[in-house]
Amino acid sequence: MLSKQAAMRDAYGEALLELGAVNRNVVVVGADTTGSLKSGVFGTKYPERFFNVGIAEQNLVSIAAGLALAGKIAYSGTYAIFVPGKCVDQIRNNICYPNLNVKLVCSHGGISVGPDGASHQQVEDVAIMRAIPKMKVIVPADAPSTKGVVKAIASIPGPFYVRLTRSATPVVYEEGFEYRFGEANILRDGSDVVVFACGIMVPEALKAAESLKANGVSAAVVDMHTVKPIDSKTILEFAQKCGRVVTAEEHNILGGMGSAVAEVLGEGHPTPMKRVGVMDTFGESGDPGELLKKYGMTSANIEQAASILVHSI
Repeated sequence: MLSKQAAMRDAYGEALLELGAVNRNVVVVGADTTGSLKSGVFGTKYPERFFNVGIAEQNLVSIAAGLALAGKIAYSGTYAIFVPGKCVDQIRNNICYPNLNVKLVCSHGGISVGPDGASHQQVEDVAIMRAIPKMKVIVPADAPSTKGVVKAIASIPGPFYVRLTRSATPVVYEEGFEYRFGEANILRDGSDVVVFACGIMVPEALKAAESLKANGVSAAVVDMHTVKPIDSKTILEFAQKCGRVVTAEEHNILGGMGSAVAEVLGEGHPTPMKRVGVMDTFGESGDPGELLKKYGMTSANIEQAASILVHSI
């Protein structure tokens, strides 16, 4: 189960090549990290539609906005710590306020960036981006879903933020994944507790569900890849059915996907819940696996949170 691994960044590059072949309005803007993000492969094949602006993130998003004003579908991005980190004002006023067709696809999100340490481990980006009006936020679970998302959003108007992970991660989906805008994916049904997960925590949630099953607990797993707009219908459906909710994300538990789920439950169906994620702290340099374990983002942490809910209610 989940034995195959692949890099989301590679999938991003492949998706851009496929889009470039069928849509001449697709352009790509990079910030001296196009080799790392694999977006440089687009520039090799379509150099007239590829722009590397260097280490200048505010220019990166502003130039993408200008290209969108000219009728282009502008894919733009670098490491998540720099976008949105260094250019929230430009994203807000140059892209979101005029509702431009810019797709910000950024890699190296979360603690799993590893040895680069706290200065490069972005754990606030989802909170920042989902708070900006008109911005849509997606956190894919693996390489196939990344490819499906990147291709699908080309035909969905307006700004997007897609957050990717640095390392190769377990493959959850089959090739040919079809992204349905704003619709969560139900990966496993259950009746005792539901785990809403996004990003690299999706395979961890599936592992936790298997372990819970061995201990007599029926756990549903839902890939909440689209954090904004959140799939309120599915959240409420499973909260009513299971009566217990766990959220799992590689992000600060404040303002991220878990907060979005809590907001839906607070207004629509108050439900006992626990959030698994970064506990409002900075990370540190280290091996990605060791960091995820230290900061409480493993299948064992999800299982523990679910077990506490099941045995206390």
